Amino acid sequence: MASRMAESKALMFRSLASLVWLLLTCFTLIAVMTSAHGQSNGMPLGAVLVKTEKGQFIFNVERAETVSARALGLMHRGYMADNHGMLFTWPQTRHITMWMANTVLSLDIVFIKKDQTVLRVESNTVPFSHERIPSGGPAKQVLELNAGAAKRIGLKPGDFVFLQ
Repeated sequence: MASRMAESKALMFRSLASLVWLLLTCFTLIAVMTSAHGQSNGMPLGAVLVKTEKGQFIFNVERAETVSARALGLMHRGYMADNHGMLFTWPQTRHITMWMANTVLSLDIVFIKKDQTVLRVESNTVPFSHERIPSGGPAKQVLELNAGAAKRIGLKPGDFVFLQ
């Protein structure tokens, strides 16, 4: 009887240890898959400082500086941390058009002029939409943030966005 009880306890302990190992493995995989660094797709990382009437705000960004990086953007991403975003940069100032094809997240799209001031903000974009979102004038960069971030920090045309 005592040996059966010992065997039963040993089996329960091994089962519990296996469950803990499985849970830790799952949590680690989820953390890697949803972190900004785990999703950088090899793009350079940086930070932008945004100055508004409400204050100064720093966002960690992936920098989409090549044609292929700008084409991929935030497509197929299911999560982005609140203080993260993506900064698209073009070699020359130009009229820029964005869209939300294959983009799971609703975003705020901020068009930035060469002098680092905000030209236009398109808030709460519609995921997966093929509707064109124009800059409304010559722009050099686009900052994409989670939907609602622009309103939360009071971001509007004329505010400043600086790459750190």
